[in-house]
Amino acid sequence: MTYLDRYLNEIPYEDTKNSIKLIAEKILKKDLLQSYKKKRFNELLLGEVQSGKTSHMFGVMAAAIDAGFYHFLLVTSDNTKLQLQTFLRALQSFQEGLCVCGETDTIRFRANTTQPSLVVLKKNSRILKKWRNEFLNSKRLKDSPIFVIDDEADAGSLNTKVNQDDYSTINNNLRAICDDAQSCVYMQVTATPQAVLLQSVDSDFRPDAVTYFEPGKDYVGGNFFFAKPDSYCIREVDSSEIEDNKEANAEITEGLATAIRHFLIISAETNLSGKLTCSALIHPSVRIKEHNVIAQKVGAHLNDILQNMEDDVLQLSFKECWEDIQKTKPDILPFGKIFDEIRDLLFHSKINIITLNSVSDASQSITEGFNIVIGGNTLGRGVTFPYLQTVYYSRSAKVPQADTFWQHCRMFGYDRDRSSIRLYMPPFIHKLFQELNASQNALVNQIRTTGINDTHLFYMEGIRPTRKNVVNTEKLQLLVGGVNYFASYPINSNVDLLDGVLSSFPDSDSFYETDIPFLKSVLSKIDSSQEYDWKSKNFINALDILENADDGISKKVLLLVKRNRSIGAGTGTMLSASDRLLMQRYPNNIVCALYRLNGEKEKGWNGFPLWMPSITLPQGYTFYKM
Repeated sequence: MTYLDRYLNEIPYEDTKNSIKLIAEKILKKDLLQSYKKKRFNELLLGEVQSGKTSHMFGVMAAAIDAGFYHFLLVTSDNTKLQLQTFLRALQSFQEGLCVCGETDTIRFRANTTQPSLVVLKKNSRILKKWRNEFLNSKRLKDSPIFVIDDEADAGSLNTKVNQDDYSTINNNLRAICDDAQSCVYMQVTATPQAVLLQSVDSDFRPDAVTYFEPGKDYVGGNFFFAKPDSYCIREVDSSEIEDNKEANAEITEGLATAIRHFLIISAETNLSGKLTCSALIHPSVRIKEHNVIAQKVGAHLNDILQNMEDDVLQLSFKECWEDIQKTKPDILPFGKIFDEIRDLLFHSKINIITLNSVSDASQSITEGFNIVIGGNTLGRGVTFPYLQTVYYSRSAKVPQADTFWQHCRMFGYDRDRSSIRLYMPPFIHKLFQELNASQNALVNQIRTTGINDTHLFYMEGIRPTRKNVVNTEKLQLLVGGVNYFASYPINSNVDLLDGVLSSFPDSDSFYETDIPFLKSVLSKIDSSQEYDWKSKNFINALDILENADDGISKKVLLLVKRNRSIGAGTGTMLSASDRLLMQRYPNNIVCALYRLNGEKEKGWNGFPLWMPSITLPQGYTFYKM
């Protein structure tokens, strides 16, 4: 029996098993077998947040063992609990035939001479340096390839000194381990690939290929929570609650109190149904002090509820919340039974309040019981909350980073009841997540159709794709909506063909209305003779995104056509004053002006006519490409 077959036998769900097999065999046949021809080959395995990335990366590893790979290194975030969780899962998944080593298992690693080995480490400079020496001293990689699996590859691994012409320590250690081996397959695994995709071509961490795997049919993700029109699970709270929650002496806010009522009702329903776990998540900010303030408020509020269970106003507030749930979950248990169970849960102190942050007790368990979890950054990568049905999210930022905020979507996953889940957040934060979801969909659509080489990242103005210190800013290309771009040194692949295509558009001082496919066909026949002047390919890629983007984005193209123009080569301007004003009147549309130049030699051209393009993308969006 192959390693892959043995691994798949441990997977209980048929659709998950089929997906793992498909992806593992696809990567192996498409990319990994070709990697022997290269010193290093980078594969990006892309999934959604909490969609089963670990099971898929183990499946790829099992297929790689079958293909002859012998040495494996799996690196996780610099988090002891996450590293241990991944190590134990590897032990469980590969109970025979693979020597699984943790950070202190050097003796086991040295003693193993018969089985393939997997070393599971944190992205910690001391630990990586120690194990690099271990690999070197064992001389096992001198004549053998190494297969590195980088879990959460956008966090910790990338070079944070790329703009200082230097290497950060963890990045340098990972590079060294790969360089020491005969060759290396480096598989980057993440749900937020922005930083990885924005690595420059000369970076050792830019993917050579990307494979996206679809989540299973029971997965609840971005298109459920952040659809347009709004999902029924969204409950908007007043924006003032962001600051009010931080005030130690202020009363608990109405939105947060409603979220707690929802959690208590679902917990009562869950307990009466025989389940033992239900979670609520409160994500207010990054500050530990504020986590403690909210934890105290929630504790005091639970005490108030218990002391006032006979109060008519309190009972009415719970009844209204129960009725709201009943609209989407008609089979919810009767209110009276639910309310009595809430009383019992509170009386016997079965509702736990847990803070998760950098100073909280690491031994706290969130896998059992009825837990209200409060925290910030630690509520992101790698943390799974069982049966998470209530989320209160009010964290904001002056310039939000797309990858950081998307990792906060811990409500995504399989262990969710769509009918009763609720997400409480201020309207402007809800809109932010809707925009992030639209950008995520656009990214996945590009990867499906064009792969990695022509991928743009696409965000609303005011959203940054990732942190600046891991992206080579000198090589980053930006197309900003609302800005006019024109080719100073245009070249036409076929002027006569363009003349024919545009013959149905006589010269006019007003716009013609056309569509994105037509404009792409025109731009595909125009480029620039100067490498850094104007690339039609970049604009065509941006148009691809807009064509497949959310319906709220206008797909209308306004086309302005003018002939017999006399403009010098390399001029600093193209549009006439009147045409420039005309184009500025439609900031929410794709606007393109096409001038047919006479191409006079005295103007710096070659004496033949040519078409010069000017294009403006919809205002409010930015397109990023390395």
